[in-house]
Amino acid sequence: MYLEDKNIKLPENSTIVWKYLDLSKFVDLLLYKKLFMSRSDKFEDQYEGTFSEPTFEEIRKLSVNNPEFLDYYKIHRTNVVISSWHINEYESFAMWQIFTQKSEGLAIQSTLKRIQEALVPEQTYEQHIGEVNYIDYKKEYIPFDNTFFPFLFKRKSFQYEREIRIISDVTSHNLTIDNGLKIDVDISQLIEKIYIHPKSENWYKNLVIELVKRLGYDFKIEKSDLESDILI
Repeated sequence: MYLEDKNIKLPENSTIVWKYLDLSKFVDLLLYKKLFMSRSDKFEDQYEGTFSEPTFEEIRKLSVNNPEFLDYYKIHRTNVVISSWHINEYESFAMWQIFTQKSEGLAIQSTLKRIQEALVPEQTYEQHIGEVNYIDYKKEYIPFDNTFFPFLFKRKSFQYEREIRIISDVTSHNLTIDNGLKIDVDISQLIEKIYIHPKSENWYKNLVIELVKRLGYDFKIEKSDLESDILI
């Protein structure tokens, strides 16, 4: 499950993680009990799954007499899918701003241990978990002795994401992936608590509570306290 290597950080099982999403994606998750994983080259960061300059120079030299070596890495990005989670002990105002629209959105709170246990073992696609390293792509080296490593390094500009990832490589399945695919998860195990957008109105919180109840779940649901009354 974990990508064990000196180059990859392994957070503690008790590490708190978050996923910020809109209501439609949340309902889709509960209704179908499947977690969406995005194709790696569909992320906003164009460097996703690529190499730093020092690593690229080494790969380029190795591929002089074997151009297929470099082509493999280019094609590989279309066969790797990722589910991203934010590491933080507390809510993140920045994540609310980036990943939710207006005042309608919510956040799933979980832990690394919960995610690991929520992944159904009889999956068609094998999952791996690793924490993202943030480096200087002009100076620092990304190892390539493991095909997952390019997807666990990002530029320092993205440090605010504090990301942990579930990653699957579906190359051997000969699939044509559009934007991504869904994997089976144990929803009750995955979700520890749900937070409602800090700027949402009471009707929105009540709607989420009713939806969760009708779909047969009893998660603890709270309104974000980022907009609580000041004590003056």
